[in-house]
Amino acid sequence: MANSKYEYVKSFEVEDEVMVPNIVVVRIDGRDFGRFSEAHEFDKPYDAKALHLMNACSMTVLEEFPDIAFAYGFSDEFSFMFKKETKFYQRRASKIYSLIVSFFTSVFVTKWKAFFPQLELRIPPSFQSRVICCASMEVLQAYLTWRQNECHIKNLYATCFWELVKCGKHEIEAKLILKGTQKQEKNELLFQQFGINYKKDVQEIFRQGSCALRKQVEDIVKYQEDGTPVRRRKKKVIILHSENITARSFWNDQRSLSKDVGLFGECIENIKPEYIKSFQFESKLMPSTWIVIRIDGCHFHRFCDAHGFDKPNDVQALNLMNSCAVSVVEEFKDIVFAYGVSDEYSFVLKKDSLLYERHASEIVSAIVSLFSSIYMTKWKEFFPKKDLKYPPYFDGRCICYPSSMILQDYLAWRQVDCHINNQYNTCFWMLVKSGKSKTESQNCLKGTQTREKNEMLSKFGIDYHNLPAIFRHGSSVFWDKEETKSECGTEGAVEKYRKKVVVEHCNIIDTSFWKAHPTILEDEDNQCCQALGTSTCS
Repeated sequence: MANSKYEYVKSFEVEDEVMVPNIVVVRIDGRDFGRFSEAHEFDKPYDAKALHLMNACSMTVLEEFPDIAFAYGFSDEFSFMFKKETKFYQRRASKIYSLIVSFFTSVFVTKWKAFFPQLELRIPPSFQSRVICCASMEVLQAYLTWRQNECHIKNLYATCFWELVKCGKHEIEAKLILKGTQKQEKNELLFQQFGINYKKDVQEIFRQGSCALRKQVEDIVKYQEDGTPVRRRKKKVIILHSENITARSFWNDQRSLSKDVGLFGECIENIKPEYIKSFQFESKLMPSTWIVIRIDGCHFHRFCDAHGFDKPNDVQALNLMNSCAVSVVEEFKDIVFAYGVSDEYSFVLKKDSLLYERHASEIVSAIVSLFSSIYMTKWKEFFPKKDLKYPPYFDGRCICYPSSMILQDYLAWRQVDCHINNQYNTCFWMLVKSGKSKTESQNCLKGTQTREKNEMLSKFGIDYHNLPAIFRHGSSVFWDKEETKSECGTEGAVEKYRKKVVVEHCNIIDTSFWKAHPTILEDEDNQCCQALGTSTCS
């Protein structure tokens, strides 16, 4: 990131390293998946194809990230356990949970057609994620016991509930029948009224959930000339189902788990969720501060090369990013402004926002997941002739700024960075296109200042200031008023307005932009000061 007088804003970023010897667990949960299930008419109580899709996504996550040793999931959730000695992204919680949920989301969209070939995605799926710090193997064992117990309790209830509904009961009536019933009573209800033996007739994927792990298997690597297969043992990610995933008979028999994570002791009974929840790596953001969520593409240089993006800037790729940002702003009404450049976007939430009770992980993961989902679903709209070779993903972080002035300096910092990087990249790629190697081009630009780069571009017939504003200024996304029509009333013509999200490419360092749009960063402190006739509190 470029140096500028605005760099001081980085001091507001908070370190969130998960300290050793804590075992890192990332749990993802479907965001508003009740609505998603209804929109796609999933089978009740559970849709087998949807669960197999979730399992396939978890397997791909393990294949992509070798530091993940084990995963357990049911319904719309999955928990990923990292190796105990992992140094994955320096064990930074926000980096870890955001990129895992982003990648999982992108894979979910990628694999959708494989499991639902006749069904189009009607709304983009998204998930939320968080980190659980398991201080010991006992805590990890208790956590997994808790999640599998939840799987059993929820599935048994849902099976009873939907059998009652299918036989003609109203949903409210079915809830009343099941209210206060215990496990044995639900099993008896299923058997006596519907002839269902819960343990024998209900699929294990519903009752037990699913485990994803690596196992040594014999795989065919090639064939000899006579057609004889050549087999070698290799680690492969597989899905297993077990009645008790924390029993020593299951866990300790998986060599990779005992080596990479550790050994379990005797089975734990009477798990208290409150005890497990105390290990959640959660921070509640300071009240009355501007919340900024910044997302960045992971390994996007490689992604751009793989998909043949234009250098130094690909207009369609930038327009795709902007379209995703617009959708995110429309979804989360607390976002008042967004600024993007290249493969990054910053989303500003209003100062008094209570979104997800200001829990950092829930806000960051929801935004980065939805952004990833929309990026996937809109790809063909912007690149109709290009197929996605592999799913992109993003990471995110959260920063709080106490005043409008510091927030504006943050946004100015990002725009200065946009200008410096774009000017450098424009020069670099013009030199490369003229025949110089990348190393020679870097040497030519080493130590050059703005004026020298402009002179260099002029030799290629380029006036930097005439380049498209989207390259030089980046993109600003915000709610603006749109005049619809005038209506005649008793007091004359009345102008009607409605709000819409707009994308502009303007200079946000200049205060004239903020003066022209005073309501964007409006807050209660400023309103109080203006009412008193004093200067703004920022």
